[in-house]
Amino acid sequence: MSGNGNSDIMQLNYKRTFLIGLAFLSISGFWQMYDSIIPLILQNTFHLGETVTGVLMAMDNVLAIFLLPLFGALSDKTDTKIGKRMPFILCGTALAVSFLMLLNVADRQQNLVLFLTVLFLLLLSMGLYRSPAVALMPDLTPNRLRSKANAVINLMGAVGGVYALLMIKLLVGAGERPDYLPLFASVGGLMAVAVIVLFTTVREKQVAARVAEEERDREDAKKESPKDTVCRESGGSTVLSAPVKRSMAFLLASILLWFMAYNAVTTAFSRYTRVVWHMEGGSFADCLMVATVAAIISYIPIGNIASRIGRKKTILAGIALMSVCYFAAVFVGAYHPVINFAFAAIGIGWAAINVNSYPMIVEMSKGSDIGKFTGTYYTFSMAAQIITPVLSGFLLENVSYRTLFPYAFLFSVLAFLTMTQVRHGDSKPEKKRDVLDNFDVED
Repeated sequence: MSGNGNSDIMQLNYKRTFLIGLAFLSISGFWQMYDSIIPLILQNTFHLGETVTGVLMAMDNVLAIFLLPLFGALSDKTDTKIGKRMPFILCGTALAVSFLMLLNVADRQQNLVLFLTVLFLLLLSMGLYRSPAVALMPDLTPNRLRSKANAVINLMGAVGGVYALLMIKLLVGAGERPDYLPLFASVGGLMAVAVIVLFTTVREKQVAARVAEEERDREDAKKESPKDTVCRESGGSTVLSAPVKRSMAFLLASILLWFMAYNAVTTAFSRYTRVVWHMEGGSFADCLMVATVAAIISYIPIGNIASRIGRKKTILAGIALMSVCYFAAVFVGAYHPVINFAFAAIGIGWAAINVNSYPMIVEMSKGSDIGKFTGTYYTFSMAAQIITPVLSGFLLENVSYRTLFPYAFLFSVLAFLTMTQVRHGDSKPEKKRDVLDNFDVED
């Protein structure tokens, strides 16, 4: 960390941000493994059908709707020697790793009751620290740099996901019931090591205090008039003004809508490509991999772009780019390699949305309720991921598979319209005083 108080304001502390991102890396690694392996265990070990397996796999999203706002808000009110987020991160990780190891025992014993009990406790443990872990970044990053910092956090999450995929490829043997202990141990080890390194290198309470002081000094320097004040504090909690409440409502609606569009495509894409584009085997994964790689490459550049033109404009550009690609896909009757360019554009558009939407949420919270608003952000995104597979699946089954991309286009356009109504939480460029000020943006 820099010794000059203003330097953290003027440019992002990338070393510290990468360390903060270790918490999200561990979370993303876990969920990649969970989504890939748990359905196989449910079907191959316990011989559950597709419907029951689907219901159990949706349980994490249902629990998240309740757990993430709860534990996010609780962490807002926590005050310990090691900070307000770190106790949740340490405790949640320790519990999750322990239950992950027990999950392997239940699998080997083919004990369904034990497996479901441990699975439920595992999901509770992950819910315990997801919101606090994500809220750690805005706590320790000045507002103007949060889009760039969120790009780093998303990049770290992608690294965690890639690690889990590599471990699956290397450690999961052939056959219906391979031994998952090596895989679980490797992912659990990643979670434990990542959080230990985070805890020993980032002093949450000290950094948060300094960043908060710098932000207060900056707000005083701006000498905002009352009409510019977006929220006020009441009893230690953020009370949003009426205009900010309106912006928050439209932003949350946008989050719901663009997840409705994107998740419909990612959920049904393997079936769509087989039925409509006549693709066989796992060849459909190439398109999704192109989108993922494009997003990873664009995270940090998009964070820099947003610091110059503003978060809202960057998000709107991302939604527009994805909408054009969804619309074009409506007219594609068979796979052609040029489709990969469209999926690269979708990945870039999705990165533009993800990098900037969460910082807009926490900026409207003005610091004191970041954990609560982090939970609210995930409530809307998780709700979309519960609703859209059912709604889009109904259309695919009862109308036509060709409804997929019109469905995604419709919800993407609606997200663009609601996003145009968001008036707060943006970042706008200041006059540049020197080279370092190119990274210095304000509300």
